Amino acid sequence: MSGDDSLTLPFMAVGAAGVVSVASNLFPAEVSALVGACDSGDYKSAESLHRKLFPLFKDLFIEPNPVPAKTALAWRGVMSAEVRLPLCEMSEPNQARLRKTLEAFEKTK
Repeated sequence: MSGDDSLTLPFMAVGAAGVVSVASNLFPAEVSALVGACDSGDYKSAESLHRKLFPLFKDLFIEPNPVPAKTALAWRGVMSAEVRLPLCEMSEPNQARLRKTLEAFEKTK
């Protein structure tokens, strides 16, 4: 299993069985499609999905996990963005970056 969304495609290409995913909390269908494409050997589709998802994979880790994911889920009204110490709320510049990445991704769906 890959433990890093951004490594799902390369890991599965050499035999991994899936991913323990952060991004799937926000986009379960898309991450599932990526894993399914790899599982079925359709690496052309898997690569396309990977490239589409990669900016999201990257920006979900611009601050310690789970802060960015919780922030994005809070924007959707799914949960609170509150985190416990030693974590803190996401910085304003990184919130703006994540929001921009999410908006760009949503436009490609």
